[in-house]
Amino acid sequence: MRINDVLRGKPRHDVVTISPDATVRELIRLLAQHNVGALIVSEDGSSVTGIVSERDVVRRLNESDDVLTHPVSAIMTAEVQTCEGTTPVDQLMQIMTDRRIRHVPVVEDGQLSGIISIGDVVKSRIGELEFERDQLDHYVHQT
Repeated sequence: MRINDVLRGKPRHDVVTISPDATVRELIRLLAQHNVGALIVSEDGSSVTGIVSERDVVRRLNESDDVLTHPVSAIMTAEVQTCEGTTPVDQLMQIMTDRRIRHVPVVEDGQLSGIISIGDVVKSRIGELEFERDQLDHYVHQT
């Protein structure tokens, strides 16, 4: 299974982005509004400048109370792990586990095309296992 297969199974394909100049307060509003755990930081809505998550906000709140007025660029991760739609799910699962990351932007030809969360990966893996179980169960009960 490839990342494109997982993207097709998601109910929403749109990726929420935020400008690096937006405030952390605006970031929190968008995270809540869209019920997501991370946003792609982008200058133009299609390139990846960074990524920022709920964890980034919480960690910075611990350091400074006025973080809500800071720009997103002050708390984002600038070195972003990305993948392509053709990346095997197992490969991305390993990368996410090794690097302890929960969200990975999908980039095709330098343009943002989706985002994959660890929840998306787990859901797809469970679906594969359930399909295999059903096939084995069907095989066993036919003979």
